[in-house]
Amino acid sequence: MTPCLTLLSPSDILAAVPYLVGFHPSESLIVIGMAADQAQIAARWSLPLPEDALAPLTPVLEREKITELILVGYGAGPLVTPAIDEARRLAAAEGVKIGEALRAEDGRYWSYTCDLPHCCPPTGTPYDPTTSPVAAEATVHGMVALPDRQTLERTIAPCTGPVRMSMRAATATAVADLRTRLANSEDTEAFARKFVAEGLVRVRAAIASHAAGRRLDDTEAAKLGLDLTIIRIRDEAWTLMDDAHTPLWKDLTRRLEPRFVPAAASLLAMSSWRSGDSVLAVIALERALTTDPAYSMANLLMHALQHLMPPSLLRGRLPTPAELDTAMGTPRAAWLLPLTTLLDDPADAITV
Repeated sequence: MTPCLTLLSPSDILAAVPYLVGFHPSESLIVIGMAADQAQIAARWSLPLPEDALAPLTPVLEREKITELILVGYGAGPLVTPAIDEARRLAAAEGVKIGEALRAEDGRYWSYTCDLPHCCPPTGTPYDPTTSPVAAEATVHGMVALPDRQTLERTIAPCTGPVRMSMRAATATAVADLRTRLANSEDTEAFARKFVAEGLVRVRAAIASHAAGRRLDDTEAAKLGLDLTIIRIRDEAWTLMDDAHTPLWKDLTRRLEPRFVPAAASLLAMSSWRSGDSVLAVIALERALTTDPAYSMANLLMHALQHLMPPSLLRGRLPTPAELDTAMGTPRAAWLLPLTTLLDDPADAITV
């Protein structure tokens, strides 16, 4: 849950925005939806806006019972003004009040709702978000505002150097071991049942290790990366999802070899979204979809985020592990196909 920040002025709003989205925006439209004087949503769009980009906002206003919007556009007037105008048009159509609408650029802001020279001069009003009491309050609450989106992206970027070389070696060993076991198996159906059972144990063990404060070693991480390519095993992690699991999936998203990243990155997205960090969730999904544009879990979550759906919508619909067993049935050799396909793909695409 986002801590309560008191916003009394445009400067307060501009100081709070970076903490609400996780970084200092540029060329962006930020929409903060208020209900009963509490922020219910905080969404960001890159500028310029694609056609109908704000369309998902309309159902959200009704669903979240939004009564007031605060709009902030970052960038030059010709870039920001059309986006602000479109957001104001949508708000008016839904009977939602605009509490404030600002444009910020180069340390100055302009208000679209005030044209009084004594408080909103044509040259703009200077502000410094880093010295605001709101920034201090946010920091005390543990909120973070990184310099830009690229900095946030780097927090889940692939590991390089010795860490990458070590993980690459561990992955090669895990793949070779699996190949040997498959080659020596006389019953692929029985092998699939055994592999899935072992993978489910490894998922639960990884979550327990994380809860105990222990980081997976390279061998454990590499084996889990292979496990998560199996939908039933990945979904075990999904059904057991907790907000506190984010560091586990972030670590695996960074360490796994690229072809094994989509599952871990999608789980990172889900845990980040659950904990209120939709920006990190989107970045994680971009990682997953860069590797596999057709990855269904990533596409499902991206659709939900783009339409501003609350994480509770999916959280309340997830089956239990027992229900997964009932729905999916006994593991079959065909379940291993996504994994065996990746075993034959040596592309790593990471600079060491």
